[in-house]
Amino acid sequence: MNLEEYKGVFVYAQQVDNEISGIAYELLGKAKELAAPLNTEVTAVLIGSDVKNLADSLAEYGADKVILVDDPELKEYRTEPYAHALASVINKYKPEIMLVGATAIGRDLGPTVSARVATGLTADCTVLEIGDFPLVAVPGKESEQKHNQLLMTRPAFGGNTIATIACPNNRPQMATVRPGVMQKIDPIKGAKAVIEEFNPGFTPNNKYVTIKEVVKAVSNTVDIMDAKVLVSGGRGVGTPENFKILEDLAEVLGGTVSCSRAVVDAGWKPKDLQVGQTGKTVRPNIYFAIGISGAIQHVAGMEESDIIVAINKDEDAPIFDVADYGIVGDLNKIVPALTAQLKAEIAAK
Repeated sequence: MNLEEYKGVFVYAQQVDNEISGIAYELLGKAKELAAPLNTEVTAVLIGSDVKNLADSLAEYGADKVILVDDPELKEYRTEPYAHALASVINKYKPEIMLVGATAIGRDLGPTVSARVATGLTADCTVLEIGDFPLVAVPGKESEQKHNQLLMTRPAFGGNTIATIACPNNRPQMATVRPGVMQKIDPIKGAKAVIEEFNPGFTPNNKYVTIKEVVKAVSNTVDIMDAKVLVSGGRGVGTPENFKILEDLAEVLGGTVSCSRAVVDAGWKPKDLQVGQTGKTVRPNIYFAIGISGAIQHVAGMEESDIIVAINKDEDAPIFDVADYGIVGDLNKIVPALTAQLKAEIAAK
């Protein structure tokens, strides 16, 4: 493999029902950052059927070019045709870096494609940067240190340690990133995409599944990733009924209730409301951590919040290490009192 042939930072621009997923814009923002020290371009790979009209929105969020793979076989996501499409793009255009969102689709597509193009893939990355590998040159082997490598950092061993991984001998360097971890850039209004159409041809085979029916789940809950205020509860809330006091606080603040993994595991709240390494990554303006100890797996999903307020009876709880404001005490007394005070102040205005 001639590594010098591989150039550019590519992003798989996921679309569902002809609508670009938010993770695509987030990855484009990170791709712009990674492309700068490499002095290269950012390319979005848009795969689907009749999706050409979506290309300009990718340009607005940082894509210098869009490679469009448009075919009726790509109307709905299916592993085989989508993997064929993306692997064919990689083999033809030879990107140095390929980023994929760690969504339900991306977690299926990314590993399949990496195997087909014979490269590695680092999953669920929290940090991506360009640097040297090894990070510190081995004494006497300084000439073997490789520069301008994609350094992919992710939690390992259940979140108890952080691993930085590189792929120095194969290309592309592939990574998946969970939604909410990276930040999209401010849109460049009026930007137009430079579109290059490419179709590798699609011949259905025994790996093509047939979609009989698409059933969409109906949810009345707000996506916690979009919330500006989150009132999050952990095992320390005590009972599922006790979440009522958190809901009252969230209502006053115009916020949304979320929770820790322990709450989901106990069956108190649905998985959609879970914050953390195995849940969702959130960046609200205000994050209330109530009855949450602050295990590293939870903190990984909320530490980028603008303001963190922790309420816990254990003064040594790790959550206080990341909190901007901390209250030690009984949440059953503190939260209702806080809610009442906020109501009074709102009524007085």
